[in-house]
Amino acid sequence: MSRSKREAVERAARQLGYVPNPSARALATRQTGAAALIVSGEDPSIFADPFYAQVIVGASQALEEADLHLMLCLAASDRGRTRVEELLRSRGADGVMLMALRENDPLTRMAQEAEIPVVFGGRPVGSAPRWYVDVDNVGGAREATEYLVSLGRTRVAAICGRLDTEAGRARYRGHRDALLAAGLDPLPPQEGDFTEPSGAAAMAVLLADHPDLDGVFAANDNMAAGALRMLRASGRAVPDDVAVVGFDDLTVAQVADPPLTTVHQPVTALGREMARMLVTLINGQEPTPLILPTRLVTRSSA
Repeated sequence: MSRSKREAVERAARQLGYVPNPSARALATRQTGAAALIVSGEDPSIFADPFYAQVIVGASQALEEADLHLMLCLAASDRGRTRVEELLRSRGADGVMLMALRENDPLTRMAQEAEIPVVFGGRPVGSAPRWYVDVDNVGGAREATEYLVSLGRTRVAAICGRLDTEAGRARYRGHRDALLAAGLDPLPPQEGDFTEPSGAAAMAVLLADHPDLDGVFAANDNMAAGALRMLRASGRAVPDDVAVVGFDDLTVAQVADPPLTTVHQPVTALGREMARMLVTLINGQEPTPLILPTRLVTRSSA
């Protein structure tokens, strides 16, 4: 169709108040006008977590610029994963963003077999996807631990995230590397699941096993908040007795008691860049993987 004819058709449609039917458009173009954000998690309230809320804000902003709307999916059970597999096979979205994958997660295989573009938020354990957006987990954790060492702390423990996730492993690796570089022996880490209660439970074990510890790196702010709560309950002063550093720089870090020194990761930008990368793929172009920088934000806990 020539440009003049197209403009005439569009002008007539506006005059008649015609609104395109999304379903008909999808049948004609095999495009849905939607992109899906799929999180491999167990808790239906996960999208209310401040981390994922910021990811959603960033992704929504970028997709809106591309005239795409956002679908949210939680693959928590076998039934949920089956629905995701059906979505991938039936091209129920123009593209997919995947987050929170664990080791041997079936979603990784589904993504590799998908006939639509897939972008990973964070690299999955044990594989190297072509397209992903991540943050410098190793570098951020290393900087956090180096800061604790610079304060004269020599008995520094880690509350690491789930070690079946790449973020959990990478942040512990950065922490461990920093201690070894300083000539300090790493204490055995305590694993949490990135929630506040798991941070408190891990802190209780660390205090029982290593009562002389004087520093803690927690792999996210929620677990750091739990550690602060347990330290208060045990009568330890923060930061005088034990200095604490987290990772994320979410609102919980600012309202913690005391306010939390933490590694800032650009969470909204993570969601935005994932969506932009996906749009690039949908448009038939080839993006490159992206790793976003982190930085240390010092407050009163260390």
